[in-house]
Amino acid sequence: MKMTRRFLGAAAIAFVSATGMAQAAEVKIALVVKSLGNGFFEAANKGAEEAAKEIGGVKIIYTGPTSTTAEGQIEVINSLIAQGVDAIAISANDPDAVVPALKKAAQRGIKVISWDSGVAPAGRILHLNPSSNELIGKMCLKLAADHLPDGKGDFAILSATTTSTNQNIWIEEMKKQLKDFPGLNLVTTVYGDDLADKSYREANGLLTSKPNVKVIVAPTTVGVLAASQAVKDAGKIGQVYVTGLGLPSEMAGAIKSGATKEFAIWNPIDLGYSATQIAYHLVKGDATGKPGTSVPAGRMGSIKVGEGGEAAMAEPFVYDAKNIDQFSKIF
Repeated sequence: MKMTRRFLGAAAIAFVSATGMAQAAEVKIALVVKSLGNGFFEAANKGAEEAAKEIGGVKIIYTGPTSTTAEGQIEVINSLIAQGVDAIAISANDPDAVVPALKKAAQRGIKVISWDSGVAPAGRILHLNPSSNELIGKMCLKLAADHLPDGKGDFAILSATTTSTNQNIWIEEMKKQLKDFPGLNLVTTVYGDDLADKSYREANGLLTSKPNVKVIVAPTTVGVLAASQAVKDAGKIGQVYVTGLGLPSEMAGAIKSGATKEFAIWNPIDLGYSATQIAYHLVKGDATGKPGTSVPAGRMGSIKVGEGGEAAMAEPFVYDAKNIDQFSKIF
């Protein structure tokens, strides 16, 4: 009887030990988003789950505040520290306010990266940008050329405000790379201030004052939608096309009307997938995330880390009639 009890006791200890080891082997990666209930981030979570399934032994904790506040994210981060997660991948509501909480996480051995919306370098190992300024500029020119016969003709840019940092950088990149698109002629740049009504008026102004313009490129989701509507209302579908950066849910009508043939924006599924892959390899220690190194990212290839710990995932993803229905349901 005593031997039986000893045997059972030893078996129970072995079972508990094995279970504990199995649990310890599971890598817990927290995907912290700006706010819950956002289609873009829910799509990113699909990508994260895809990566977790592909890698194996990875648990995704999809979380975030109910509203887009730094305070809400700080509460979430402190909770994740208490849970003992292995990595935090965050799209930040404020680049600086979350740094102290993320530093505390790092001190506990948690690997921290930011993605989509960055964290100041002091609070993370690296930041994953959806794309790079250079790639965004190149894609906008490619989209313009794709809308023109033989890639030749006049186009105009409809931007946000004159002081919009990212818009101005992308426009400068477009101008810089025009030499690679000899058939394209940039006529003018107008500004809709990221207001739907003003963007619509500016687009209408282009249609009347610049009759040779065959493509309007709007690297702003407000502008590209407003310009598409202006072309439709003016009865110029097939004569003038609109393209640029937009959200599939908003641009589905423009694609179906023919005002836009294709547009681009980063794919949130790929973004969540890549962030998870990077976080996993940092936890495993087969990547450091230091500038000048690369991190494996599964089907997205190898992602190079540049100065300041900044990395770019890929060129913007193109949406057209073939995939608009699929993605318009997501974001």
